[in-house]
Amino acid sequence: MNALIINCSPVRTGATAAIVSIVSDELSKKYITKTICIDDYKFSFCKGCRSCHYTAKCVINDDISEIINEFEWADIIVSVSPSYWADIPGQFKAFIDRCTPWCNTHEPHSTISGGKKGYSIALRTGPNMKECERIIQTIEHFYGHMEIESCDRLGLCSIENKENVEPRKSEIAAFCSGI
Repeated sequence: MNALIINCSPVRTGATAAIVSIVSDELSKKYITKTICIDDYKFSFCKGCRSCHYTAKCVINDDISEIINEFEWADIIVSVSPSYWADIPGQFKAFIDRCTPWCNTHEPHSTISGGKKGYSIALRTGPNMKECERIIQTIEHFYGHMEIESCDRLGLCSIENKENVEPRKSEIAAFCSGI
C-alpha cells in the first residue's frame, strides 16, 4: 500500500515538516511512502468560473494535476497542517479550492479512485485544542467531498517550532501505529 504525507505548510523546514518526517519514518515501516510540500507546486487560485461544474475539468493548466496524481497513487493520505490564524494555510486552501473538479458537489465531476483512507494532523502554537479541531474539520470536510474516508485525527498544541516536536515524537508515533 502507498501512503502520501502532505506538508500543508509553505515552510519546508519548520515544525510541520518535522512532524511529516516522523510520520513518514513511522509509516515507511509498513507502507511505501511519499512526502510532498504544498509549496513545491505552482498553481493559481480558483477563478470561480464554475466551468468545472459542467465539464469536470479546470480551465487552468498548472501543477494541480500533479498533486492529484499523487492522491491517485496513494491508498492512505495524511495531511499535516499548521494553524494560520485558526485555520489551514492559504496555500492549502487554494489547493482545496482548485480540487472542485474532483469534488462530489456537482455532476459531472472527475474522481480519484475509491477506497482511500485519510488522516489529519493539526498543530498550533497555543494551548487551546479548539483551533486544532477547526483545522481538522476543514481537512475532513475536504476529504469527504473527495470521497476519502476520514479515519483518525491528531491535534498537537504548544508546537511553536521544530524543537517542540521531538518531545511529542512518541505521541505522533502512537498515532501512526493506528494507520
